Amino acid sequence: MSKVLVSDTIAQSGIDILLQVAQVDVKTNLSPEELVAVIPEYDAMMIRSGTRVTQEIIEAGSQLKIIGRAGVGVDNIDVPAATRKGILVVNSPEGNTIAAAEHALAMMLSLSRHVPDANQSVKENHWDRKSFIGTEVYKKTLGVVGLGKIGSHVAKVARAMGMKLLAYDPFISVDRAQQLGCRLVDLDLLLQEADYITLHMPKTPETTHLINATALSKMKKTARLINCARGGIIDEQALAEALAAGKIAGAALDVFESEPLGESVLRTLGKEIILTPHLGASTEEAQINVAIDVAEQIRDVLLGLSARSAVNIPGLSPNVLQQLRPYMQLAETLGNLVSQLAGGRIESLHVRLQGELATNESQPLVVASLKGLLSQALRERVNYVNASIEAQERGIHVIETRDASIRDYSGSLHLSAKGSLGEHSVTGALFGDSEIRITSVDEFPINVPPNRYMLFTLHRDMPGIIGKIGSLLGSFNVNIASMQVGRKIVRGDAVMVLSIDDPLPEGILEEVKKVPGIRDAYTVAL
Repeated sequence: MSKVLVSDTIAQSGIDILLQVAQVDVKTNLSPEELVAVIPEYDAMMIRSGTRVTQEIIEAGSQLKIIGRAGVGVDNIDVPAATRKGILVVNSPEGNTIAAAEHALAMMLSLSRHVPDANQSVKENHWDRKSFIGTEVYKKTLGVVGLGKIGSHVAKVARAMGMKLLAYDPFISVDRAQQLGCRLVDLDLLLQEADYITLHMPKTPETTHLINATALSKMKKTARLINCARGGIIDEQALAEALAAGKIAGAALDVFESEPLGESVLRTLGKEIILTPHLGASTEEAQINVAIDVAEQIRDVLLGLSARSAVNIPGLSPNVLQQLRPYMQLAETLGNLVSQLAGGRIESLHVRLQGELATNESQPLVVASLKGLLSQALRERVNYVNASIEAQERGIHVIETRDASIRDYSGSLHLSAKGSLGEHSVTGALFGDSEIRITSVDEFPINVPPNRYMLFTLHRDMPGIIGKIGSLLGSFNVNIASMQVGRKIVRGDAVMVLSIDDPLPEGILEEVKKVPGIRDAYTVAL
């Protein structure tokens, strides 16, 4: 019989499902060394946020087939290490949607009516109604930053409460926002016009300190800010200073840059701020939902069936998966790349299988392309199972074609996307031992491996361009790992691709665009 290790506390309903097919051992609070020692016995592992599944633990798991995270985030699992070893990683991307949305709404209402402080006042034997005069949310403007599943539910409920809705989401179509009753605007306008602002986005390099001193200075003095998404999206020091100076009226935070919250200036503030200990998913229903969802997937995989929320490997038959896995990684990489070139709000994606690849099953490659395309917006929330649905909800029109006559390589994949920055295309192929190569950008021929950080330029093919860009980057201590130029005709337009060791410092991209002969420039982080 299979054995499952449950290393964090989960709802009994989840354990009952696992017991249908396996022996279940609940061993919580194990040290990393203890986990390494016991994990060779187990076929599956179920965790929440308390256990960190490191590469060392994964390597020791000689029998592991699946790791299940009862929740959304999988940042406490070394997913690449699991993937390399062929271990399935699954999560529950929707199990706590309602809980998180309701907590954001509860924080907004509590902030409006001073509920926590009024409650404490009465318990201290006071009856001070004048000190707790609140504000109504009816007919106020709510700015929703991030219209994913949680943000969308918040918008629906707020609309039913009579609120006006603004939304900022660079990955959502205007049609989708209108379906939710939201007017899609840029972030600056939302900050200036909203009476309440609620954040619903993953923490990424782009969203870290998205709400900083500059953003706070654009908000109304009567505005109130709610964050039940991820710590670090708000600059906490800047927020504390804004609240103390009366620059905004209030804030309610459920997540923090460092958790548990230690010594923090936020603790020194009064009724203008509400702090809760990361309770967004802490409802009985949510804990049961995620436990059941992940336990069912572990059960199914142990029975030889597919998982519905695979983070790293889709539910394909082993033979097809073995054949297509390298091409799926190619598709995901190209999708990620073209999404950043085309801009966040993607309208359409054209996937073309070329050469020998055109004879293969296409759906997994289309799904992998969509997963890469949406990864900048959704991070761990997008997987091979929900990528098509997420794309449909965002109004992305997907076209799939095949062309076996294109034989530039034994088989290649071409993606073309239309987004807020225009229409761009990329082509890629596999070289040698499944090495990914980018073979064209916007129809300009190149041959470069993908790199963590890359700079793309469109420029006139003229002497001096390469030297000027190299000198400019060098003056800002940006190290170039490799460089390649692709052109169609001499002295016409050309594309240059630079692989760099670190992200470009802020403002340098604009300096690159000012170089004579440069028509456009883009940075990409893969």
